[in-house]
Amino acid sequence: MDNFVREDIRNIAIIAHVDHGKTTLVDGLLKQSGTFRSNENVAERVMDSNELERERGITILAKNTAISYKGIKINIVDTPGHADFGGEVERVLKMVDSVLLVVDAAEGPMPQTRFVLKKALGLKLKPIVVINKIDRLDSRIEEVIDEVIDLFIDLGADDEQLEFPILYASAKAGYALHNLNDEAKDLTPLFETIIYKVTPPSGSLEAPLQFQITTIEYDDYIGRIAIGKIFRGKIKYGQNAVLCKNDGTLQNVKVGRFYGFSGLKRVEVQEAYLGDIIAISGIEDVNIGETLCDVQNPEPLPRIEVEEPTLSMTFMVNNSPFAGREGEYVTSRHLRARLMKELETNVALKVLETDSPDAFEVYGRGELHLSILIETMRREGYEFQVSKPTVVLKEIDGKICEPIENLFVEIPQDYLGVVMEKLGSRRAEMLNMNTTSDGYLKVEFKIPTRGLIGYRSQFLTDTKGNGIMHHVFMGFEPLKGDIPERNRGSLVAFEAGETTTYGLYNVQERGDLFIGPGVEVYEGMIVGVNSKSDDLDVNVCKKKHVSNMRASGADEALKLSPIIELSLEQCLEFIASDELVEVTPKSIHLRKKILDGNLRAKMRKG
Repeated sequence: MDNFVREDIRNIAIIAHVDHGKTTLVDGLLKQSGTFRSNENVAERVMDSNELERERGITILAKNTAISYKGIKINIVDTPGHADFGGEVERVLKMVDSVLLVVDAAEGPMPQTRFVLKKALGLKLKPIVVINKIDRLDSRIEEVIDEVIDLFIDLGADDEQLEFPILYASAKAGYALHNLNDEAKDLTPLFETIIYKVTPPSGSLEAPLQFQITTIEYDDYIGRIAIGKIFRGKIKYGQNAVLCKNDGTLQNVKVGRFYGFSGLKRVEVQEAYLGDIIAISGIEDVNIGETLCDVQNPEPLPRIEVEEPTLSMTFMVNNSPFAGREGEYVTSRHLRARLMKELETNVALKVLETDSPDAFEVYGRGELHLSILIETMRREGYEFQVSKPTVVLKEIDGKICEPIENLFVEIPQDYLGVVMEKLGSRRAEMLNMNTTSDGYLKVEFKIPTRGLIGYRSQFLTDTKGNGIMHHVFMGFEPLKGDIPERNRGSLVAFEAGETTTYGLYNVQERGDLFIGPGVEVYEGMIVGVNSKSDDLDVNVCKKKHVSNMRASGADEALKLSPIIELSLEQCLEFIASDELVEVTPKSIHLRKKILDGNLRAKMRKG
């Protein structure tokens, strides 16, 4: 039984750029395979279960689902499209035998598809290409196929990988075609391609067990759930096994309940075999990358290597005058416990304790990776402060190196000058430039990660919202020299109180405001951005002196300019190194690290 083939299983991962219809396609496969009952009410984009994923329309966590078609079980793993969640991608691809690459028929392959595809081709996985949204009016199917082939060649695909099957689909309308002139019915051509083109899992069924954990989920009732694939042998409920830990130690465990996947549900099973993707509960201290082995023959599989973090931030206990008003969890004990819990499932994250018990250094794969964590925590009731993101430097061959990103921008031609100028000062080098069929410019750059911090909002302003930008981590290179910080100072409230129309009216000629009237502020809180490069202490709570000659009602006649509302990401991009973002479940404030204005003035002089 040394080469047992599981004809009844196919394991695939789906790769697509944000918004190319991956999740909608999975919805269609689930519905048409009869996995849902006809009367079952199914949410749209059913795979994006996390609230943040649904809001932003992106997939953050890799997820598992399974459909059965003509007696064959197809395990589908959804992968994140964002390079910031690369830690998720690498593990997931270890579980599958093929990838389904979904490409938009109008947009063509995008930078973030490139990142995941490169990983898949490197692992020798054979792809199936689905050109989606073929019913778009602006679709350009032939050109997109050429672009996909170019991309494969560019990423070093071998001859076998270049012989990929192509399907044409509209996930929204629920059909796929082998050829463009076929009649559009349903997704049968896609089901059949998966069954005939994806290699079924094979290996030794009688050999000792090897089950590698690639994802950890947490359930409030069951505790930790380890998800992975059986690479060898079989597993039974209640059997004794050995967990080969990442640090080389062995731990004896008893296999408790375990589950297979059916649709989006976990279904309890009594035994599972080589090639099955299952979820095991009841193993306490289990981590990603560890192998569950046979007691007599503990042979671990190679560890799963995850790319290193590129950015770090300090998370600290909120100590502003508003501390503890809105948050449920506010102490350093709460903050530490929550960050440690995050480490269990978020592999690309690293947390280090600092000299202060109230501050933790958190390392991640990019601004998005860290801001998603911050947003998740505030929604759970946490209140804390974070510092400006800084890049992680490392020494290679005696030289200090910094992370470098591949930046892709798509802009109308009129904005090329201003974009090139801004990126030039941020140490970007242009790699190439093409014109798209609709007259836009596609420009590719190489830029230090720190040059990208704070650039997105600048880019949107410079291109008046008409530009698109994406970036992908490339690697580490020697330090590129100075990059200027933001060129405008902050407007800082110099006393605590409530803002007045009169006070704000007098301040607005000095810059742009972040807050309106009737808002409570404290000394040292940032209320706007100065037109000049230095910080300015301002009185936004100033009241007009009322005498019998001047009525206080005249305030209503003062016209305030519209305020700038910053999102969490924009706040992180905006702050300077002596500033913090105060995050609570209900609000986000910007503040100076040192609140006392006199003390700040002394520090500047000193």
